[in-house]
Amino acid sequence: MRLNRIILAVVLGVLALGRAENVRAQGTVINIEREADINWMKLIPIALTGASGEGGAALKFDLEVMGCEIVSLSEAKYEVKVAQNGGLEGRLIHVASKQQMLGKRYAGEDPRRLAHAFADEVIQLLRGSKGIAQTRIAYKGEMRQGYSEIYVADYDGYNAVPLTADNSLVAAPAWVNARNAVFYTSYKLGTPKIFSHNLSTGERKIAAGYPGLNTSVALSPDGSKIAMVLSKNGSPDVYVSNADGSNLIQLTKTREDESSPCWSPDGNTICFVSRSSGRAALYTVPATGGATRRISTAGVSNATEPDWSPDGKTIVFTALMGDFNICTVPATGGSATVLTTGEDPSWAPNSRTVIFARRVGGRRVLSLLDVPTKRVKDIKHTAGSSSQPVWAR
Repeated sequence: MRLNRIILAVVLGVLALGRAENVRAQGTVINIEREADINWMKLIPIALTGASGEGGAALKFDLEVMGCEIVSLSEAKYEVKVAQNGGLEGRLIHVASKQQMLGKRYAGEDPRRLAHAFADEVIQLLRGSKGIAQTRIAYKGEMRQGYSEIYVADYDGYNAVPLTADNSLVAAPAWVNARNAVFYTSYKLGTPKIFSHNLSTGERKIAAGYPGLNTSVALSPDGSKIAMVLSKNGSPDVYVSNADGSNLIQLTKTREDESSPCWSPDGNTICFVSRSSGRAALYTVPATGGATRRISTAGVSNATEPDWSPDGKTIVFTALMGDFNICTVPATGGSATVLTTGEDPSWAPNSRTVIFARRVGGRRVLSLLDVPTKRVKDIKHTAGSSSQPVWAR
């Protein structure tokens, strides 16, 4: 057995490729390299066989979004084999060694959900990180000029349902960490107020209803606090409170407009946008209050709409330079990278994928961006214009 394991490890090239993982396949333990450790920037070549219909299309979409390239078997490093008979039976095979790395059967009647579950397991095995195919998003959907609602959908845009029916203007949805509630701004009562909305019961409450502007709400990673922009004392400033609106603390005090707060993954710092230096730029401030610090975004200007990656390493944001552009910068600041045209970016839980809005004709659609490869794929679109997407994570 020991000799077989050594031979298989050589066949798979693990001994020359660094960190490896043991996988039990057909009674034999084999070593496979983690694709993320080999080359994060490259797509994983996968052959997809046996997949058809709605489930097959969902599986192909999932794998492509999460950093795979669907190729012929002769070009593939891995083969994903699927049988769809009263459920889904999926297998992952290493092409060179012909060893099965994963085999599982999923029961159920929804082909999309079965495909999402299998795709996540494939990515977990290959990348060593949790897949995103079973996650959800919220976004603003505008069906007619000046009227919008908050929608909740699967990450690929399917199964979209309106969360609100305000027949008014709504904006800036934000997920609670546990994914059972969404916060947003609504003008239903005439002036903009921040609401919390329980997805299970439908109950919603006013979390911030001060005079003036109440908007740009962002939940802390543990869901216990909210950051938001209020104009109760004049110009819009960043505030923090408990999730129910109590214990309000003002973090910034300027004459300039500030906007778009987001939290660091450890909950200690808030990144926001300020125009105190003239143009819009990114700043940070301790969540408990203190001095602000500007984040350098060298190479781009007019930085807005930041979102901090769950792994804490990177901030994605929108830069307005003749057009709206999706950019990234190290969380500590530095040279910015322009990824694609678009706005309203939000990180997926995997810190690799970003959802954003892009303009197509006279409307906006939502798209997914694989940050390392810059590949873009549109999600399923409903009527009207979609914007301000936010990922549940």
